[in-house]
Amino acid sequence: MDLSVSQIQHLSGQEIYQRLSDNIEQVVKGQSAAIRKLLAAFVSGGHVLLEDYPGTGKTTLAKALAQSVDVSFKRIQFTPDLLPSDILGVSILDPVERSFHFHEGPIFANIVLADEINRASPRTQSALLEAMAESQVSIDGNLRKLCAPFFVIATQNPVDSRGTYPLPEAQMDRFALQFSLGYLSPEAEIEILSQQIQEHPIEKLAPCLSLENILTLKQQVKQVRVSPELKRYVVDIVNATRQVEDVQLGASPRGSIALMKIAQALALFDGYEFVTPEQIQEIAVPVIAHRLVMEPQAKFSGQTAEGVVQEIVQAVPVPA
Repeated sequence: MDLSVSQIQHLSGQEIYQRLSDNIEQVVKGQSAAIRKLLAAFVSGGHVLLEDYPGTGKTTLAKALAQSVDVSFKRIQFTPDLLPSDILGVSILDPVERSFHFHEGPIFANIVLADEINRASPRTQSALLEAMAESQVSIDGNLRKLCAPFFVIATQNPVDSRGTYPLPEAQMDRFALQFSLGYLSPEAEIEILSQQIQEHPIEKLAPCLSLENILTLKQQVKQVRVSPELKRYVVDIVNATRQVEDVQLGASPRGSIALMKIAQALALFDGYEFVTPEQIQEIAVPVIAHRLVMEPQAKFSGQTAEGVVQEIVQAVPVPA
């Protein structure tokens, strides 16, 4: 049931998060950690890249979030023949009025699922860059604002490389988080089987928050305090990625911003008015690892970007 703006003022950010998380978990079983990351990105203004195997629930997770907040949701299936206009929209001539009318593409939604994004050509992938960075698109020389909030959940398949185009570093850097859902425990998978004997549970999922509630929650995230010492801690972690010998390209300042903002969201979820080192450490790998470009010899030796970030988090001194 939706909550009014006046009612939401009497709930803490932690209570709002728990309400939303519990609603999603009615459909997405055994993925509490993934839901926490997803919602942290959603309320902090970031975008998410899910790299996972087919059938692990990526689309269901995106739909469950959209239905829980009662916002618009569009799914784009990326294919090699997909054009930028298929995403952004196109102007069509009206022969009666003798003028062009713009027809919005699926990018004009609150939550956009970009399924198998690495199957589209670089030209089409680039159509998302401006949208993800600035929440606007340029079409026919005109700037068009996107819906607020605007949240992209992109997916790519890690096991099928035929007919794919790897995402360039500039686009990877646009994603606040990259993580996987992974396979469920046998118990959780049995529960899913039991749920879907008659129908998919998402068909009965009802909104638990209004769009105004989410906008209020986003403002609460911005009010979470980050001390100067923890800002330096964030920068030290990100800067350390630029000093590692096995890393060809370290994380950018955008990585520092994403790490701070998502840590703010996690602090709010945990009931804090300020960020702690634990929240930064919790989210460092999903925020930073996908931004690193490893040296070829490091890949051959088994070194991974995730491992590099974990070592950095353990090595960088925690503020007293």
